[in-house]
Amino acid sequence: MVMGYIKAVSNISRGLAVVATLLLIAAMLVVCQMILLRYVFRLPTIWQNDFVVFGATAAMFLGAPYVLLKGGHVGVDVVELMVGEGTRRRLRLVASLLGLAFCLIMLAATAVQFHEAWAGNWKHSSVWAPPLWVPLSALPISFGVLSLQYIAEIAAQISGVAVVGKISEVEEATRSGGSLADAGQAMKENAR
Repeated sequence: MVMGYIKAVSNISRGLAVVATLLLIAAMLVVCQMILLRYVFRLPTIWQNDFVVFGATAAMFLGAPYVLLKGGHVGVDVVELMVGEGTRRRLRLVASLLGLAFCLIMLAATAVQFHEAWAGNWKHSSVWAPPLWVPLSALPISFGVLSLQYIAEIAAQISGVAVVGKISEVEEATRSGGSLADAGQAMKENAR
């Protein structure tokens, strides 16, 4: 059951990573188009700046669950390297619980902001004036999935299946027909 949840959340995180990648590619293409219009054809740009800012910002937030999944976040591990393995596991659990608490608070705050933008029909103050609920929708989505990813990390840590950033090893062990015990044994061997 834990493994099923971890796999499901991992797949959602991967899907958002694809969306984030596509948003960054779109933003890059729009920047090129904006430069071409402005400096080659001497035409005004109306929507391009807003699109690039909103797209790149949404990509950053939507890609966060995948970064957590892969353990790609920036961390300072000076204290973690100075303590034993048992203390290190407890520190990782506490860090994951604090991360989850932060994400849940941000999920509530951004959901309220998204709802107000939707209900109030907020528009951006630019000439293009897109509805603000569109770019704001990335925030509750990303914090919601990031919360789910933290829960997957916590469940993996508590069950002893994996440690933060090692979900791919668990998936690899179970994909080849192994059990959770096989995955846990593979994790222990890799830790040595």
